[in-house]
Amino acid sequence: MSDILDVKVNEFMAKVIAKNPGETEFHQAVKEVVESLMPFIEENPKYKQHKVLERMVEPERVIIFRVPWLDDNGEIQVNRGFRIQMSSVIGPFKGGLRLHPTVNLGILKFLAFEQVLKNSLTTLPMGGGKGGSDFDPKGKSDNEVMRFCQSFMTELSKYIGADTDVPAGDIGTGGREIGYMFGQYKRLRNEFVGVLTGKSLEWGGSLIRPEATGYGSVYFAQEMLATRGGNLKGKVCTVSGSGNVAQYTVEKLIQLGAKPVTMSDSSGYIYDPAGIDTEKLAWVMELKNIRRGRISEYAEKFGCEFVAGKTPWGVKCDCAFPSATQNEVNENDAKTLIANGCSLVSEGANMPSTPDAIEVYIKAKILYGPGKAANAGGVATSGLEMTQNSMRLPWSREEVDAKLHQIMINIHKTCVKYGTEADGYINYVKGANIGGFIKVADSMIAQGLV
Repeated sequence: MSDILDVKVNEFMAKVIAKNPGETEFHQAVKEVVESLMPFIEENPKYKQHKVLERMVEPERVIIFRVPWLDDNGEIQVNRGFRIQMSSVIGPFKGGLRLHPTVNLGILKFLAFEQVLKNSLTTLPMGGGKGGSDFDPKGKSDNEVMRFCQSFMTELSKYIGADTDVPAGDIGTGGREIGYMFGQYKRLRNEFVGVLTGKSLEWGGSLIRPEATGYGSVYFAQEMLATRGGNLKGKVCTVSGSGNVAQYTVEKLIQLGAKPVTMSDSSGYIYDPAGIDTEKLAWVMELKNIRRGRISEYAEKFGCEFVAGKTPWGVKCDCAFPSATQNEVNENDAKTLIANGCSLVSEGANMPSTPDAIEVYIKAKILYGPGKAANAGGVATSGLEMTQNSMRLPWSREEVDAKLHQIMINIHKTCVKYGTEADGYINYVKGANIGGFIKVADSMIAQGLV
């Protein structure tokens, strides 16, 4: 980037930071996008004239509310609820609800901003949003979670709807939480509509939705490898996390003949050099989804190494799938991955690599799929669930999986179209940002001052 463009990026970011003080994750997400887009915007003055970027970084609406609920001891607890309605220019607001103690305004604004571009890349008619609460479901009884979810939805229900804003699950918000929230929405509004995605199959959910983010990140990796004549068969893969995304990343890797060797949680990671197979993965799913135990129990069960308090990026691998949380891969981790022979990173989590780590990937010219492209399979399948709800007609597992796979292929094509550089290297960061931006930006201009 030229010195002049650097100045323009810095001037733009100075305004964003001044208007959004202390929201470091939001600043990080915006800067990464603006650095990709500034040369493109300078070459296409209509976007500059209409101040599209300035409008895109400002949410249409930010809702903050208190969530009082009773714990099992009869004591009142108070949490804070959020919904960031970032952009509805190409469809209803769409994005997950995160329940985690770290949730704050800056994190949700970063997620909502990323979601706008991610949803645009899917080509489905979905705007971008994000929400949640600093409530921690871990260690809570089912009744406590239910009472929280009912209180949370009592307020949130005023601002969402099937044609307005369709939230989904996220970290801490699985099928149990979505069920309690949906039940409360139906009770308050007296209507059965597709207002939430990630629902159970019995009452409007979609097949493949739990698997979609993990499957999608593997499908995207497959497409990236194909550009260099490769595939996943026999590849040693490190995966972080042990929740929904990580579980189904591992499942799809196994199906495609790869060898996943790690999983993790907040306590550390396991390294199983023999590979995590279908039987071991089923055990992890029971551990995490039903018993809600710690990944260290895997090491005791299967006689492998557990490394406390660390992430798995020091393990030698061919491909890495960060699938836990934001900023989990730093510059040193990225350098270690590449030194150990890693040639592909496909992000199942949202913004799991720091800006310095991304710089390392791109400088080394490895295949790097950023989250807004590589993990878009989850929201894409949420969009397919919305379609099925509108039609009152469910699709088969094979139909949904085929549509998901095709969406990931199309996202990859978009990234290649806008990200291929003069030397032939595909900069997927640039490709995803520009590809996602164009649809949103052109829609904003067409609709006037929105």
